[in-house]
Amino acid sequence: MNGYHDDIEQQTTGNEDFRRVLYTGKTLQLVLMTLQPGEEIGSEVHTDRDQFFRFEQGSGKVHIDANIYDVVDGSGVIVPAGARHNVRNTGDAPLKMYTLYGPPEHLDGITQATKADAEARHAQEEWDGKTTE
Repeated sequence: MNGYHDDIEQQTTGNEDFRRVLYTGKTLQLVLMTLQPGEEIGSEVHTDRDQFFRFEQGSGKVHIDANIYDVVDGSGVIVPAGARHNVRNTGDAPLKMYTLYGPPEHLDGITQATKADAEARHAQEEWDGKTTE
């Protein structure tokens, strides 16, 4: 197996897509995300998976249940399974991050250019158990 190796900061700051799945393992998935100014992921709960966010550019807020955290370049956030959460871009520039899902959430290799694209396709693009390698 090859695993995944790249300059994750460069990949993240260069990403223009709302969501781009880079690598999917059996128990962990690496996904790039970009939120445009004023955009948010949307309030959600993953009952069966933890999620880690690392922010590489921009500024925003992360809501986890009753908590609100300010995030900027260098911030990291863990959302435990079962917590209601949302990420909002509160700045004037794109908010760029990568996220790790454990276990995976999305089909391997998908790209969703916009939030509208992601919302329209989410139900059809949930992880099917197939990995990158």
